[in-house]
Amino acid sequence: MSTVSSKKKDADGILEYKGHPLMRHENIIYYGSMSDRYIIMLQILETKKVKDLDVATRVLVQLQQTSPSVPPKDRVVKKAEKKGLYDALDIGYIWLNRALSNAAK
Repeated sequence: MSTVSSKKKDADGILEYKGHPLMRHENIIYYGSMSDRYIIMLQILETKKVKDLDVATRVLVQLQQTSPSVPPKDRVVKKAEKKGLYDALDIGYIWLNRALSNAAK
């Protein structure tokens, strides 16, 4: 399956991946909506040069609660380190969907 078909921009021009928004700030990518109970934070820890591009080789993935009433140090529900951005997004997508579906019950 091509990941290109999974990426699109919504009406506001925000990039989406498999139905959830993606926002980037420097080496951190937020996956999900802050209006939901959970989001995924992807932190690029290491990159390598491939031709003229920096490609992520180590990525920290964290499932986090978005509630402002939860102290920042207690917001992380799950975390893992993955080799490459695709693997990180893949596990992040699974964790986010499971957390959001369990929160809805």
